[in-house]
Amino acid sequence: MKIDYKKIAEELIPIFEEAGQKSIDLYNKGLKIEIKEDGSPVSNGDLKVNEIISKKIKQLTPDIPIISEETVNIKEKNKNTVFWLIDPIDGTKEYISGKDEYTLNAALVVDKKPIIGLVGVPKKKQLFYSYALGQSFIRQNGDDKKIDCKKKNNRNNIIAVSSMSKPPELIMKKLNEYNVSSIAKVASSYKFCLIADGTFDIYAAKERANEWDYAAGHAVAENAGAIITTLDNQPFLYGKEDYRNPSLLMLRSKNLND
Repeated sequence: MKIDYKKIAEELIPIFEEAGQKSIDLYNKGLKIEIKEDGSPVSNGDLKVNEIISKKIKQLTPDIPIISEETVNIKEKNKNTVFWLIDPIDGTKEYISGKDEYTLNAALVVDKKPIIGLVGVPKKKQLFYSYALGQSFIRQNGDDKKIDCKKKNNRNNIIAVSSMSKPPELIMKKLNEYNVSSIAKVASSYKFCLIADGTFDIYAAKERANEWDYAAGHAVAENAGAIITTLDNQPFLYGKEDYRNPSLLMLRSKNLND
């Protein structure tokens, strides 16, 4: 199967912008919220974004299966080697409470690696996307700029990003190995993008979440130059039968002082 990764990613950009705007419009109208079997919330915004993105992906790649957080049967084992992972809204709680760090996510996984990744951050008017090594971009206010994990603002400190302001002991131990001076709390897959654009240096996490939570951000960050492994330095791979993520270690570069 010959896939034009660049063409597919670029054709998804306007769809992500449309879906992002729709998520804002629905929030402004007042969201309808339900609680899923696992106790997590889902809104009509999640479902509408899922519908918009999935429809376009089906059009572009009709033969490639789509696995979305909102439609997946978690009891069915994943046997695919080429498939899409969609998390229509990562950070649903942030979305519902009106915060600006929720993201829209889609990734194409080929042979255990995410190649294409799109991460929309509608309230920040940002879209991160990638389709090959060395080809990661941020689109902001209609302008596209290549990102390459280069440290922002000539700072000389090492900053970690985390979903919690006080990570567990195991994670703190890992961050201390890299002489981290402070930890910034950020929700959703936006963390991956802020390492890809050089805002932060390191993200470490215990086993958590599912493959659709990470894959799009992973593609953007790794294709921008980030090094992504498990905490014990094993390759971070996708396509596991149960979709569960292992632990994660993401570094902006080998030398975080560069």
